[in-house]
Amino acid sequence: VGAGAVGCFYGSRLHQPGLARPVLVSLVCRSNYSAIKTQGVCLQTRNFGEFLFQPEHVFPSIPAAGGYQWDYVVVTTKALPDVSDDSAKIVPTVGPRTAIVLIQNGVGVEEPYRSRFPWNPVLSAVTIISAEQVKPGVVVQNRWTRISIGPYTSALGSEESTANTQEFVGLLKQGGIKDAEVYDERALQQVRWHKIAINGSMNPSSVLSNGSENARMVMNPELREHLRGCMEEVFHAASVVLGGPLPPHLPTANQILKSTERNTGGRPSMLVDWEKGSRMELEVILGNPIRLAKEKGVSMPRLQAMYSLLKVAQARRDEMSKL
Repeated sequence: VGAGAVGCFYGSRLHQPGLARPVLVSLVCRSNYSAIKTQGVCLQTRNFGEFLFQPEHVFPSIPAAGGYQWDYVVVTTKALPDVSDDSAKIVPTVGPRTAIVLIQNGVGVEEPYRSRFPWNPVLSAVTIISAEQVKPGVVVQNRWTRISIGPYTSALGSEESTANTQEFVGLLKQGGIKDAEVYDERALQQVRWHKIAINGSMNPSSVLSNGSENARMVMNPELREHLRGCMEEVFHAASVVLGGPLPPHLPTANQILKSTERNTGGRPSMLVDWEKGSRMELEVILGNPIRLAKEKGVSMPRLQAMYSLLKVAQARRDEMSKL
């Protein structure tokens, strides 16, 4: 559900129709429905070269995908809780044995699904990937493939969630995603907060610096210092919210910045949304972390400033578009 760059990329690697036990992936599309229905998805990737992905089925809407017995419903849509409750939208596709996989940015994205589907396994996934759909049905992967997956339990589906996590990671590895990783629930939330350090610094800064790409930002001395400060702010907040420091195997701020130097051409998703006039993931990437930290007595002034500016900028843009 969500045939953007991330959904198409991972869906293409999961899709293995030629195996003895075939894995068949279908896509629910929106504006790119006609292109993908007609010609499939053309992927231009750093890791797997250029290839064509022909989904088993292509649906124009979520209700159209109802009536099938899905083993997994993989949600890769933008997480916009200030706009809609996406857990309600996927109801037609979720059966008694369906596992729900959330490949979405931010923190706090899982609870609506856990509450609505208490008997279904819910898997939470965090990706490190630079990819963009440059036109309908054409996806470019610039760098990285890592995906970290763990259960989100606190409900009756908890035992199944662990088994489904291992199975889903196995399917990704079968498709060539060598750095697909299994985490337990607490460790996966640590990974989520670690990615907030990346998304919560890079995404809003790219928009506020008039469309700067990732590599360009980290090569600018003033912006590099700003990004480092944002990341350290998130690391501190995460240690308080989660009750302990992030594990040492996760990259430091300096390591993230150094790695990003090579991500030439990489454009944060928030910048892509801003340029298209779409809603940005402000709440799950900035708002939720700020609020969770505040509940623990921790302020995040750098993220708070960017959140406030972009929230008003988005509202003003929406107002102007109605004139």
